[in-house]
Amino acid sequence: MDIVAKISEVPNFGSKVVSVSGREILLVNVKGVIYAVENECPHQGSPMNAATVKDGYISCPRHGYRFSLTNGKCAEHPDCTLVTFPVQLDGDDILVG
Repeated sequence: MDIVAKISEVPNFGSKVVSVSGREILLVNVKGVIYAVENECPHQGSPMNAATVKDGYISCPRHGYRFSLTNGKCAEHPDCTLVTFPVQLDGDDILVG
């Protein structure tokens, strides 16, 4: 796992884009729980850093596809899955695998 940011860099209900092995990863903080998802919607490639986060889902800003933050699945469109990454916290460090 790689250290990608500090918890203090991702405000509550906020997000931060980081790069891991050449991929853009979006970190999302929901009440102190950090999620990591690919920063590109699998539907048409829209950047997810402009997405809305609510009730455990992240919604694409372009067409509103809703993806689970925990597993990336989209109930409305099962053929589209947002890539998610494992996250660990070590003190103030956020590690993504």
